[in-house]
Amino acid sequence: MSSSPASVTDANLAVALDALLTEQSVTRAAARLHTSPAAMSRTLARLRRVLQDPLLVRAGQTMVPTPRAEALRDEAAAVVRGLAALLSPGAGVDPAALRGTFTLQTADLLGAALAPGLLRLARQEAPGVALRFRAEEWEAGPALRDGRIDLEIGSIDHVDPETQVEELLHLRMAAAVRPGHPLTEGDLTPDRLAAAEHVVVSRRGRFTGPLDTALAERNLRRRVTVVLPSHLAAMALAARSDVVCLLPTAPPGAAPAPTPLTDTATTTFGLRLLDIPLPLPPLTIGMAWHPRQAADGGHHWLRDAVRRTLLAPGE
Repeated sequence: MSSSPASVTDANLAVALDALLTEQSVTRAAARLHTSPAAMSRTLARLRRVLQDPLLVRAGQTMVPTPRAEALRDEAAAVVRGLAALLSPGAGVDPAALRGTFTLQTADLLGAALAPGLLRLARQEAPGVALRFRAEEWEAGPALRDGRIDLEIGSIDHVDPETQVEELLHLRMAAAVRPGHPLTEGDLTPDRLAAAEHVVVSRRGRFTGPLDTALAERNLRRRVTVVLPSHLAAMALAARSDVVCLLPTAPPGAAPAPTPLTDTATTTFGLRLLDIPLPLPPLTIGMAWHPRQAADGGHHWLRDAVRRTLLAPGE
């Protein structure tokens, strides 16, 4: 089969052709591409065979392009510019130009805390973006890998090896009760906490957690009367009854209400947060994503928006 321009797929040939037609000199084209004049002469010979045209011919002490070369000059330059753009690192994305939907998987409490701030940022910076929140219904690793979700936010403890994770917050658990609850009067002791009526939040229907382990070390056992799958449902129940609901809040020494999580409990449901008089393991909130999206400009905006919403909710 004879060669034709349409069959030329060697990117190096396109780059060499652009250099030769621009410089109209084998020596200068070689210097431009950091190769030797001999190598560039061989490339010119190959281009002549492929294009079936001499391209550059002698005119005294210089070389001049043939009509075919003149016709190819702009096209060759455009091809090289396209190759340069294709192989350059991705430029920063303009959030205002983003279009599409981001799907986030998180617990209802985090979803309720994140949604207002993320929606505000999207309206201000990326009005073409829609947000879809999903409950913790899928195993995050496969869902991230398959592209069913773009970001998981919460306690990240079940990721695949390739999943990228960023820690955002280190929280402690507090006892949330209604105003006027008996536990708001006097010192809250482990015995009083254990004797109170409790609601446990568990998607799997479990009655126990870290608090029960800490109480058992003091030969105490709390009274759990209801298990709910949702923090929002548990907070609504605590606001209307004497049950105690455990919620994540700021670590010791932090300013009051530093996160939207705390605001949801205190502002939306009017609950009071009491320090638990027992050592409990901290709760780490993070976000996880698949590495194929690590360099994507839109996903980078999403991750940054989550950080700003959780870490600086007042901005």
